[in-house]
Amino acid sequence: MLFSQGYQQLPTVDKDAGEQESLQRKDPRKKRFPLLLVAIFIIMCASLPCVRMIRSRGFRTACYGSQRNSSTLAKLPSHYTLPSGDKIPSVALGVWQASKGEVGNAVKTALTAGYRHIDGAWIYRNEEEVGQALKASSVPREELWLTSKLWNNFHAPEDIEAVLDQSLSMLGTDYLDLYLIHWPIAFKKEGNNIMDEDLTADPYPTWQKLEELVDKGKIRNIGISNFNIRRIQNLTANKLKYQPAVNQVELSFWNPQPELLKWSKENGLLLEAYSPLGSNQQVGKSLSVPEVKDIACKLGITPAQVIISWSVQRGTIVLPKSVTPSRIVENLEVFEMPQEDFEMLEKAAASHPPQRVVNPSAGWKLPFDVFDGQ
Repeated sequence: MLFSQGYQQLPTVDKDAGEQESLQRKDPRKKRFPLLLVAIFIIMCASLPCVRMIRSRGFRTACYGSQRNSSTLAKLPSHYTLPSGDKIPSVALGVWQASKGEVGNAVKTALTAGYRHIDGAWIYRNEEEVGQALKASSVPREELWLTSKLWNNFHAPEDIEAVLDQSLSMLGTDYLDLYLIHWPIAFKKEGNNIMDEDLTADPYPTWQKLEELVDKGKIRNIGISNFNIRRIQNLTANKLKYQPAVNQVELSFWNPQPELLKWSKENGLLLEAYSPLGSNQQVGKSLSVPEVKDIACKLGITPAQVIISWSVQRGTIVLPKSVTPSRIVENLEVFEMPQEDFEMLEKAAASHPPQRVVNPSAGWKLPFDVFDGQ
């Protein structure tokens, strides 16, 4: 798969604040000296976007040494081309865990900031509010990329179209740009997480129904989520009319999955990275990684932007999630890092045991780990 290049950026710098106290009050020039320092600092801040830096995540100490102006950085891909020929934006707003009363404003903020890719799912229970925000927007439907996902209880072919129609209705659209099998685990429609062993072992009947819905015009592209290599091969061993367009998986500094990334590139399967900054409990730790902070200081961008840019530079779509307006805006700005910085971060990410956060196997009482057989 060929990856094109192209994006936009946002410069930031750090500041080093301190307090001065006059010890000699007799000389009026000594009184004016601290004020002069303050005036110089204010002038410097007026010429550099230090306010944005101060408010951005991860900057807690001063940057030392030469810094690069981020306006000189090359741009990263704004879109990737799928097998269908459709172009999918490389950065999306993820709305997983965005609660009611917050998700609508998050979507509105994102669209105003320039996002055109919204990644959701039926099971997130917020598609109706997302749809209301989309309706209130002036962005034409043809400029949007909307993703939803098929939940485990509806893998049976006879159940798929009805639940798809629910998502379409709540989102206020007559088609989805991308529809994913959310997990490679099928449940019975009724009951509490009762596994359908046949459809879990063989997802081909589910896939055939999705292909039919593509032909029907309700879906533009179909894909998978949380599939490891063995499960992908189990599906693609069948005679598919449409190959999976993407595989959405957990990818972060703590769980970089280099083997899956390499295999996917070799086999023309685009990966989407959810939880790119780590889980909610890992975000602070992610933004404090020494290599991340060093690159942020060097390039004049924020630690969050370093990690999100690294994800796109790896050749993946990235799905940062937030309901905080400033962070939503910040997360869209991605930059191409110098190759030595990219390789340094890639090496650092691979230097520790992988830490997967999202694994529902035990919660679903599965007799196996859903990620076994990587």
